[in-house]
Amino acid sequence: MYRADHVGSLLRPKELHDAPGNIELQAKHILDVLKRQKDLGFRIFTDGEFRRRGFMTDFYDSVEGLDMDGSIARAWLGGTPTSRLTGIVVERISQKKRLAKDELDFLKQHSPGDIKITLPTPNQFPAIAYKKGLSERTYATYSEFLWDLVPMFKSEVEALANEGVRYIQIDAPRYSYYVDPKWRRYIRDDMGVDPESALDEAIRVDNTCLKDARREGVTFAIHLCRGNNQSQWYAEGGYDPIAEKLFNELNVNTFLLEYDSERSGTFEPLRFVPKNKTVVLGLVSSKIPRLENQDDLIRRIEQASRYVPIENLALSPQCGFASSMEGNLLSEEEQWRKLQLVVDTARRVWGTA
Repeated sequence: MYRADHVGSLLRPKELHDAPGNIELQAKHILDVLKRQKDLGFRIFTDGEFRRRGFMTDFYDSVEGLDMDGSIARAWLGGTPTSRLTGIVVERISQKKRLAKDELDFLKQHSPGDIKITLPTPNQFPAIAYKKGLSERTYATYSEFLWDLVPMFKSEVEALANEGVRYIQIDAPRYSYYVDPKWRRYIRDDMGVDPESALDEAIRVDNTCLKDARREGVTFAIHLCRGNNQSQWYAEGGYDPIAEKLFNELNVNTFLLEYDSERSGTFEPLRFVPKNKTVVLGLVSSKIPRLENQDDLIRRIEQASRYVPIENLALSPQCGFASSMEGNLLSEEEQWRKLQLVVDTARRVWGTA
């Protein structure tokens, strides 16, 4: 187990902001953050998602069939009220390259330890890429579009497992729609789908993507959050409405769960986590500069251990520090202090990172 974990994305240095897409600069800074992770004491390594503009742009860069000029408005909380998501499906999706091969090829040469690769779930895209009045000319329903994405993600997960990746993480903030009453209404009224049926389908989709990739010694994880864009969020609510179904039916080893604020609810839903699964507690906020108190973190880990044995727990930030290239509203050094706190706390609680 990795007791000290992090979700994957890291704040981009200014040089990368000023020259997006510069492969040489990306390589330089990826080497820097790999060394920094090692120096802090992590045993699992990511490239900070420095080759992406956001946590799911590996998908956009790998397919054809999207109108990248079209957009759908998106409401956020805690900051700028709206943003726009580009990439509307207007033709049948076709894949032109693998999602994460370039990232993995570099990491296999340079990572100082076990590699984590993150992928967005296919469930992320129907609500943000399917625009009524336009997309149904190609896909009659959200569901038809969703299932057309599955083979691409399924083959990528299998390839990563075959190529020696020890930690494959599916990023799935879309599950937060099922814990927030306003988003459940959106699923029912705007998408025209029963929320419980949509949840069942979402679980089937992710299980299908993972089904044939099982390998000894490989961690399959899913990360659940409530939105993360420049320190904003879009959903609120505890895991209670989905906990029993999700924790028992989703075929992953590990759940990375957001628990950094009151938006996340209580630890009580963790009682449904099976004994053979791990929970990574996202107790350290990637959204705010203030450094958490270690004693408070340990107290919260102890509280969570009332529902999940402490040997089945680990610690991380609640989300990435830069789910979008712009990043959250804290400095790089504040980010690294938080990651050092994760490692130090893990060592104090479990004796190892």
